[in-house]
Amino acid sequence: MKRATLPAPLAGKRTLALAVGLSAHSAFSGAATLALEEVVVTAQKREESLQQTPISITALGAEELQNRGIQSLVDLRTAVPNLEMTPHPNSGTTALVFMRGIGNRDDQITQDPSVAIYLDGVYVARSQGLAMEVADLARVEVLQGPQGSLYGRNATGGAISFHTRRPEIGEFGFKQDLSAGDYNLLRSRTQLNLPLGDNAAAQLAYLNTRKDGFIDNTGSGARRFGDHDREAMRLALLWSPSDQLDVFYSYDRSALEDTPVWAARVGLYPEVSPRPERAAAADVDSNDVVAQGHNLTLEWALSDQLLLKSITGYREVDSLTNQRFHPGLFAPDPVFFTVYDTQQEQFSQELQLIGESAGGSLEYVLGAFYFDEEADNYDLSDPLGPGFTDRFTGIDNRAWAVFGQTTWTPDAWSRRLHLTAGLRWSRDERRAELYSEQVAADGSRSPSPRSVGDRDFSNLSPSLIAAWDIEDDIHVYAKVVSGYKTGGYNIRASSLERFAEGFDEEELTSWELGLKSEWWDSRLRLNAALFRADYEDIQLSITPDPALPNIADVFNAGEATIDGLEMALTALPLPPLSIDLRYAYLDAGYDEVRNPGTGLDEADRFFFVEAPQHSLNASLRWDFPLTPLGAPALLIDYSWQDEKITATNDPRYRMDDYGLLNLRLNLEDIPVPRGDLRLGLWGRNLDDTDYYVAHFTTGVPTAIYGEPRSWGIDLSYSF
Repeated sequence: MKRATLPAPLAGKRTLALAVGLSAHSAFSGAATLALEEVVVTAQKREESLQQTPISITALGAEELQNRGIQSLVDLRTAVPNLEMTPHPNSGTTALVFMRGIGNRDDQITQDPSVAIYLDGVYVARSQGLAMEVADLARVEVLQGPQGSLYGRNATGGAISFHTRRPEIGEFGFKQDLSAGDYNLLRSRTQLNLPLGDNAAAQLAYLNTRKDGFIDNTGSGARRFGDHDREAMRLALLWSPSDQLDVFYSYDRSALEDTPVWAARVGLYPEVSPRPERAAAADVDSNDVVAQGHNLTLEWALSDQLLLKSITGYREVDSLTNQRFHPGLFAPDPVFFTVYDTQQEQFSQELQLIGESAGGSLEYVLGAFYFDEEADNYDLSDPLGPGFTDRFTGIDNRAWAVFGQTTWTPDAWSRRLHLTAGLRWSRDERRAELYSEQVAADGSRSPSPRSVGDRDFSNLSPSLIAAWDIEDDIHVYAKVVSGYKTGGYNIRASSLERFAEGFDEEELTSWELGLKSEWWDSRLRLNAALFRADYEDIQLSITPDPALPNIADVFNAGEATIDGLEMALTALPLPPLSIDLRYAYLDAGYDEVRNPGTGLDEADRFFFVEAPQHSLNASLRWDFPLTPLGAPALLIDYSWQDEKITATNDPRYRMDDYGLLNLRLNLEDIPVPRGDLRLGLWGRNLDDTDYYVAHFTTGVPTAIYGEPRSWGIDLSYSF
């Protein structure tokens, strides 16, 4: 059975047959044709069926993204179990990403994230600005677990790959999406596809979003906390001079001028402070974050069995964020605010050689990767009292990698056995510089010495997979894979010497057993993955003094074991009904934490953060009979997650379990003279649940609240 196809650059094969999510409505015309549509992904650098990909992966297509209200990275947290998103305490525009309990609690430019983010194949190194909205998103693939051989460094937790829509040659297209709702929501997205002769096309997209925050500011400056003021634009060009060559270029730009979120003083677990309607702060200023980048991708079919692919990427971030904690003229809380000003630019080049043997028994991917990054950061932390600290940080990073993966399907077992081996060699050169000044109340400055760290790291990450097709629709696999996260530096270190010393890389080895299956004439799909991960040399932040949370040292002090289960079930029990269930179980605990000062094992004092034991997402769609006004459909979505700890060594910083209920009523295929017209009415968090999206300390317990109940209407027209 054919397992995969090369990413075809041919114009006639360009449209990816991707059908993700609840698709019963496409087969509503009769029970004889009722079946789940195939989901095609590119997680292994080639187009292949999700059911035949030996990876725990969640794929979300454009329609499901719209129906679930997913418009940016942070919105994924309610759709993918075992994926946690939380805003950084100092910036609501910076997303901290955790997968299978693995992630970063900080956004320092001297440290890299544990979950790799890709945009059209280009690695996005910095978490600043990851709340950005992509103007024209086609699909999202979430790869759970370490991705050692094909996705490289800093993917110990997993990888999230965003794919934007490519221009269509020979087609003129237009699409306009409008959304309005409470909190003065107004969102507009315009897309235009323009043919440029017989072998080229251009695509233009522009998005603008305005939304009021849900907590009023009775002080000075901005009127509300958490306002959204965002825009995104994208230009894409596709040129196919021959059947063997595709040249794709895109430029995207996202700008965020949100106001800071409200960071409220709250109690410790199990106390839950209610969400306020108003708060007071002085001189609240908007953030100013711009993320933009260029992508040049060439796909050259050297033969019917061999494709050469080049991905050249340049991205930059200019991020100015500010956050005020516990302000108020007469409040007993400490007044504390932070300012972060970051400029970062990166260049990457990746080459891939994707091929297969003439008979298809051997498939392979060979590649090389280069990455260059420079960044500077200024941050100001000003607590209550006279004086403050200015801190300046700079980095200069380079990375190289060579990787390969091959799958052998021998004829001896009726082509039902598939053996895959992969290996990636990585080298990282990391240089960082730290300089600070103490500014007294009279304005006098006391500069510190300049501290410089310069270190190199290298790693070999292998992977082995054995997959077996029990039946044409039932597949099992066993997988062992190693992931690597490079070392770095810590700007919150207790001394300049500790900063320059830095910390080493960490590694994770994961064993996984998986099932991909379809039953009941392809009306029921059940996928599951059972995994265990051995986590070594974990980069742990240890705070010498709990009263000074901004001072902490990072050591490779931890060893841990992570066990878990991920399940996804999709069913079409009746012609009008489709059901989607996603569940994850996680048991993460430290086996050893050696205190570098005493040498004692203090594992019982440390906990995995952002690692709820249970998480669940359930979706239901009911398609009503066609009416003269169109085709109505009801969509219900419910997400729930267990309680979780949010501070590594203090279980009192814990967020209670909560569930969110969303509802949407669509009217599709509205009769119009030309094109396609759709209408959607939606409500989110219908129970108006009070919940935190972050719980941390700034010297006192602090929380950031999730959004209250909201409603709105979507209108979409295309031709």
